Amino acid sequence: MKIVVLDGYTLNPGDLSWKDIDSLGTLQVYDRTPFNEATILDRVKHADVILTNKTPLSKQTIKNAKNLKYIGVLATGYNVVDTETAKKNNIVVCNVPSYSTVSVAQFTIALILELCHHIGQHSQAVLDGAWSKSPDFSFWNSPLIELQGKTLGIIGFGDIGQATAKLAQAFGMRIITFSRTKYPELESNTCQFVTLDYLFKNSDIISLHCPLLKETEGIINKRSIEKMKQGVMIVNTARGPLIIEKDLKEALNSGKVYGAALDVVSKEPIELSNPLLSAKNCILTPHIAWAPKEARMRLMETTFKNIKAFKKGKPMNVVNN
Repeated sequence: MKIVVLDGYTLNPGDLSWKDIDSLGTLQVYDRTPFNEATILDRVKHADVILTNKTPLSKQTIKNAKNLKYIGVLATGYNVVDTETAKKNNIVVCNVPSYSTVSVAQFTIALILELCHHIGQHSQAVLDGAWSKSPDFSFWNSPLIELQGKTLGIIGFGDIGQATAKLAQAFGMRIITFSRTKYPELESNTCQFVTLDYLFKNSDIISLHCPLLKETEGIINKRSIEKMKQGVMIVNTARGPLIIEKDLKEALNSGKVYGAALDVVSKEPIELSNPLLSAKNCILTPHIAWAPKEARMRLMETTFKNIKAFKKGKPMNVVNN
């Protein structure tokens, strides 16, 4: 069985091992694959198994990979694969759920705390000599904000949304959430399921944890921002296209949105023309919430288990049933 990894570097830049997956067949690992149909097809044309994170697998590629039986997405989101074409051609598509829940929730809180305290900015000010020149024992060059008593609006209440809520509750925050799936057993005095309009109007901080779907694409836009509190903060560790970036820039520069902290953008790597690069009080990180070694180890382990289960005729984590 030939196994081809199209973009393995971000999962394993050298600190993990492919040996378990290698034991399941003949393994070919490409660090990166250009998003070019001809190149992708050339690399997978004899593959029985394809593993991909961000390299797209189109209808044409899937139909022309004549030996293909299984596609493993090295992530939770699987929008890079034409799952319908795969299903029509009896190709199983599997993802890796929940591997990064702890990491992404932790990073979300880190971004919120950075918006509230600007730790990096204050550290740099000290290194630049501002503290040594200060007449006072303490100084700050941006507002410092407590979380206790603030309302966190979570859009999407799956595993990561729930984990984020649990951490935020430890800071004394009130949690409101909008979710396609309701969890009555989770509703309490500190967690309330609400309409999207209510969430926009009543949140001090909004954190995105929903999948990228037709109905969620651009969910943060000029109209939704107009409904929000003056000085709201927005955090996104989910998918970049959930936000209309030019609308967010305008809201940041006008002060309607106090600050934004985003680990994802619409096109990655970020383009120099991205409007958020010139927005006020906008923290941008290079899609790293998922990437602690512990999370990547879980991703590698589940990928191995997924392929092994498929070989035994009992596939798990199938997304195109």
